[in-house]
Amino acid sequence: MELPRELIVALRQAEWVTALTGAGVSQESGLRTFRDAQDGLWAQYRPEDLATPQAFQRNPKLVWDWYAWRREKVYQAKPNQAHYALAEMAKFIPHFTLITQNVDGLHQAAGSPSVIELHGNIRRVRCSVCGQVHSQWDRDQDEVPRCTTCNGLLRPDVVWFGENLPQAELESAFEAAQRCELFFSIGTSGLVQPAASLAYLAQQQGARIVEINAEPTPLTPFANFSLQGKAGEILPALVKATFHSL
Repeated sequence: MELPRELIVALRQAEWVTALTGAGVSQESGLRTFRDAQDGLWAQYRPEDLATPQAFQRNPKLVWDWYAWRREKVYQAKPNQAHYALAEMAKFIPHFTLITQNVDGLHQAAGSPSVIELHGNIRRVRCSVCGQVHSQWDRDQDEVPRCTTCNGLLRPDVVWFGENLPQAELESAFEAAQRCELFFSIGTSGLVQPAASLAYLAQQQGARIVEINAEPTPLTPFANFSLQGKAGEILPALVKATFHSL
């Protein structure tokens, strides 16, 4: 793919850049989306049976086992070239903000600092009663582990259907969208709110929109630059052309 010269120049000159990533980036590391992962044993369940507060209240063991299974897949996955390219891009941009809808922690594993996680992180758990976050817990027991502080049941530290996004992260994301010069929408369907509104907010404040996605989305007609293909191929080429070809 031939990269737009105008985009390379704009990225090279930009001081404020914000990027939003979605499931498409993780898919290139072999991680399937929530619904794609519902095969085999899990195909009989609806999303509402596995990822809502009501489901956890009704059958905490079922929900815990589903996320334990998904967590093992995340542990086996490795960052791909898109993750590494975004970490590299951040080194050259004075004010670079990375926002993700993914819960796998692969951006951090690739070296990206201060990632805004809109939907939480599957590598962590938190107490369903007192809210304390735990990065370590007993993984060998058959039952749902309990909080060492209040004995409440531990749950994945992710945002379930019907739950609000974490307020601090959401505010930081909106702020980053409003002040950037370039906004990248990468591997996301552009359908899940409120994340889907970030690109439009950025554009309203004067930013140019760069979409990198395998297929067209509702955002595509509004993007200043629409690059169709794999983020793991496009992003490294863009970083190389922008910052390593001077």
